[in-house]
Parts: sequence; C-alpha cells; structure tokens
Amino acid sequence: MRLRWAAAPLAAAAVAVSVLAGTAAVAIAPVSLGAGYIVDDADVLSPAEETDAQARLEQLKTDTGLDLWVVYVDQFTDPSDAADWANQTADDNGLGVTQYLLAVATDGRQYYLSGDSAGPLTEDQLASIEQQQIQPALQRDDWLGAVDAAATGITDAKNPSGGAGWFTWLLVIVVIAVGIVLFVIFLRRRRTPAGAPGAPSGPPQPSLEELERRASSLLVQTDDALKTSAQELGFAKAQFGDAATAEFEAALSTAQQSLDEAFGLKQKLDDATPDSAQDTRAWNERIIALCEASNALLDEKAAAFDELRKLEQNAPEALARVQDERAKAAASLDQASLRLQELRSQYAPEALATIADNPDQARQRLAFADEQLASARTAISSGDGGAAAVGIRAAEEAVGQATLLENAIEKLAADLADGERSAAALVAELESDIAAAAALPDSDGRIASVIAATRQQLDAARSQLTGSGKRPLAALQSLEAANTQIDTLVQGVRDAAAQAQRARQMVGQLILQAQAQVSAAEDYITARRGAVGAEARTRLAEAGASLARAQALQSGDPQQAMQHAQRADQLAGLAIQLAQNDVGAFGGGMGGMFGAPQGGQSGGGMLGAVLGGIVLNSMLSGGRSSGGGGLGGMFGGGGRSSGGGFRPGSFGGGGTRARRGGGRF
Repeated sequence: MRLRWAAAPLAAAAVAVSVLAGTAAVAIAPVSLGAGYIVDDADVLSPAEETDAQARLEQLKTDTGLDLWVVYVDQFTDPSDAADWANQTADDNGLGVTQYLLAVATDGRQYYLSGDSAGPLTEDQLASIEQQQIQPALQRDDWLGAVDAAATGITDAKNPSGGAGWFTWLLVIVVIAVGIVLFVIFLRRRRTPAGAPGAPSGPPQPSLEELERRASSLLVQTDDALKTSAQELGFAKAQFGDAATAEFEAALSTAQQSLDEAFGLKQKLDDATPDSAQDTRAWNERIIALCEASNALLDEKAAAFDELRKLEQNAPEALARVQDERAKAAASLDQASLRLQELRSQYAPEALATIADNPDQARQRLAFADEQLASARTAISSGDGGAAAVGIRAAEEAVGQATLLENAIEKLAADLADGERSAAALVAELESDIAAAAALPDSDGRIASVIAATRQQLDAARSQLTGSGKRPLAALQSLEAANTQIDTLVQGVRDAAAQAQRARQMVGQLILQAQAQVSAAEDYITARRGAVGAEARTRLAEAGASLARAQALQSGDPQQAMQHAQRADQLAGLAIQLAQNDVGAFGGGMGGMFGAPQGGQSGGGMLGAVLGGIVLNSMLSGGRSSGGGGLGGMFGGGGRSSGGGFRPGSFGGGGTRARRGGGRF
C-alpha cells in the first residue's frame, strides 16, 4: 500500500527513532514544492530542461487531470528511507489523492513514486510505472527523460486507450537526440586515459559511516524478517504439515545461513581488533549483499506462502483456530505468573531479569490479539476478507509471542535448577583440586596464593547458592573462572587420561551454562525485537555460532569446545545487557505515545505489539498504513488493512514486509 503518513505522526516516529538510536542526526527536512512542478535541488537539469519538464507536467495535467511533482535532491535524509522521505514531502505539502510525487536522490541512487492508495492509480500500476519506465531513464542519468517517462506512464495508466500527445513525441525525439550526443561523448571519453585531464571519475563511493549505517539497518530488518518468517512458518507447519512447507523451510534455512555470515562479519567489525579502512568497507558491503540476498530469497517465496495459507479465503476457520490458541495462552498465563512468584522467592532479581516482566508483556500481547480478533470478526461479517486476514495474522503473532513469554519462565526455571546442580558438582571438584594443589611443592608461595583465591571464590559461590536470593548461573560463572586458574596449576600432575576426563566433565557444564544464557537472550530479544538494535542481535548471533561450535567439538576436542562455550556464554550475557538497554530507551521514548499499559486497554496492547515487532504504528500513522523503514524493520508484509491501518509481519524478506515500490537505480 502506498498510503502516505500524516506529517505530525511521522515527526513523532522520527523522535522515537532518535531516542532508540541514542544519537541526534543532523537532518535536512523534506523540501517545499513551491509554485512549479519541478524542484531541482541537485542541479541536474539545465534551465532549458527544467522549462521542458515543467511544460511536460502541465501537459500531463491537461491530459489526465492528475498532478505530478518531481523532486531531485542529492541524498534522502531525515528520513533517509526513500518512501518515508517522499511520503513526508507529500504530506508536508498537502498533496491530495489525485496528486503524485516522484522523489529522486541523484547521489544516493534511490527513487520513489508516492501516491495515495485512495487515488485513481493502483499499487500495481505505480509499481509498473516505476520499474518499466522511470527506473530505466534514471539508470542512464537521463533526468529529463525520467520526468517524461513518469508522465507517460501515468497518462497510459489513467487513459489506457489514449495515445501520446504531440508534446510527448517531441520530447521522445529530444531524448533520443540527447542520448546520441551523450553516447558520442561517452565514446570520446573512453579514449581518454584514466587519470588524464578530462578523464571521467566513477560514481562517488558512499562513506564508511553511510555503509555502516546501512549494514546495521539491514541486519536488524533482515533479522526481523527471518524471525517473523520463522514464526509464520511454524503456524503453517502446524496447520498443513512438514511436507507442504518443505520449500519454505529450505528457503528460510538458506537465508539464515547468509544472515549468520553477515552477523559474523559485524562481530569482527565490532571486536577489539582494529580493522583497516579497506576491510571495513569490504565487510560492510558484504553484510549488505548477504542481507539483500536473504531478503530476496524469502521474497521469492512470499507469494507462494500466502497462497498456501490463504487467510483471506479461509478467514472464519483461521479466526476460530487463533481464538482457540488465544484461550490456551490466557489459561496458562496465571500459572506462569504464579511460577514467576515462586522463583522470586528463591532467586535474586538479577537472576530473573530476562523474565521479570514476561507476564505483563504477555498480557499486552493478548490485549492486542483481542483487539485484532474483534476487528477480524467485524471484517468477516462485512465480507472484507483482506482486512480479516490482517487482523488474524497480527493476532496470531501476538498470541505466539505471549506463549513464548510464558514458556520462557519455565525454561529459565529449569536452567537455574540445572545451574544449581552443576555449581554444586563444581564446588566438590574444586575442593578436590585444592587438596591436589596443596600437595605440590610451593617454594615461591604461588600455589598458596592460588589456593587462597580459589577458597575465596568458593565461599562467594556458596553464598550465591543458598538462601532466598540465589544466583546459580552467576555462581557457576565465577566457579568456572576459579576452576580454570587452579586447573592450570595442577594440570602438570595429572596424567593424560585424567586431563581428558576432566575436560569432558568441564565442557558439559560450560555448554549447559552457555545454552541457558543463549536461550534467555534469544527469548528476550525475540519477544522485544521492535526495540532491539543491531549490536545485541550481533552478539546473540555470534553466541549461537560459538555454542554450535562447542557442541560439535564436545566429544572430539573438549579443550577447544570449552573455549567456544565460554565465548558463547560471555557474548550471550552481553547481548542481554545490550538488549535491555535498548528496551529501556524504547520505553522512555515511546511509552507516552500510547499511554501507560492498562490491562486490556488499547494503549498497553498497542505498545506491546510495537515492542514485540508485530507492528510499528497503526496509531502513529494516524490510522493509515505507513510505508516501510522505521524502528527495527517493524513494518511487515501481509494483507491490506481497511481499518486497522497497519500491515503485520508475514513470511518474506524486506520486499514483502515493507511497502513495495521505489528502489535503487
């Protein structure tokens, strides 16, 4: 849908983006259109060409009754997304339903044709004009030709039986002549040696900062697309079985491999090792390419996936299924809340930090699901299958997140219990190590020092494993650190078989700890992905990769496996910390827009849906569908909404999860 944003809500969303990003961007506001149809801030049209372009657009008005403004700028900034920039410009200048805007960033090589979906041209018609007529002209840097191409495309779409006017043919002749001249100039310049006076310099490369911003943004958007696609795939598998969804499972797996590689490169860029400018550029470009490949692969399967689910045609049956799932999630919510209360009586608050607000978050998701199910019922009654599908899809994901939040409580409870058992076993092993170390010769007192430090850590760990404020996973971490130190000391007195046995025992404990941390981070970020940025996601992805390597090496090379498990544990803990920081910033920046959560009230339900990445802002967009970009890629694909004003996530990549149209040239 090409529905434009209301200007004030978009400004509010931009403030929210600044809060979440933690930085204040230097912004260039979208332009004022003025009296004429052409705004050439990039200075790509000569005065004569600008006059011709103005005349062509006046002819368009005469032929069709439709207005088209064309804006050329160097870069799209504030907002940087082509669709958002064009839509905000249209809104700021009060364009109506029969008025269109073509925005082109000549240096940024982006463009977008903005139009109101209530206007006379359909989404498919606008997309066809962009791809078949405007984009080829822009790829040739034919700025005047792009104006004519857009006007011709709109004329043909509005009057399919009408012919081109005399002015159109005149411009075609002029464009051909200009093309011939440019081709001759091109041939001459090819003969000029590189570096010689007059030799052409290639298109300017984006700065490293621009590449890094683009890579980080794509990582978040692609990760969101894959998470939502995985959830949608789970719904489809439950409904249709594994065989019917095999092709989508394969596509998702391949896309995930590309994303994992991209996150690995991002981790290398973020680590403490300095990177050369050449490596920084190459790795960011590779991240962008990998993310785009993942999105494209999923986008190719999106139409087939939607055809499989057919929510519009099967809306009543799908509604009944989601209502049943909602009832199950609501029934288990009280039990999950009671379980959390039990855990609070046993463990310290920091041990439960990742699930502390899970019941409240689950209630918000269920409140949002209730709103969407009610909208879907109304839409079914009125025969609007498309609107019903939107509500069902949003409710389905909200219920899925509520279930994930509830299950995470019991999952962490099991991890904490396992951590207690592992910590107790490690305490016994350390006591044995202390006895072995005490029997070693100690001429310089080094052994006594290590023994004393180990006893201190043992005492601290015992205090974390007793009472009503236990912290078993933290105790396990400190015990593992102590064990590493004393193992180095006594390793020389153990034979090879004893060392191997010791390594096998330790790697199992380390992998358990890492699994608990990675699982907690995964659940926390998945259910709050609307607020979580690239850093936390990168650390989580690398933690998962390290854990997988540890598990693969556990039997064959326990020493290496231990190192990978320790790294996974550290990275997952850092991912949790970074994600909690992002969520804290999100709450401060967005909470006031929706009001405080109040049980089933729409404010709390909508805020939970935004935080969960189910939808960005049906409220921020003034009840109208917005267009791509935004906080963490939270605009999703899905059916057309006639009343809810948003498009919830669906199976697919960026092309199906955001507004279709526009692009690069």
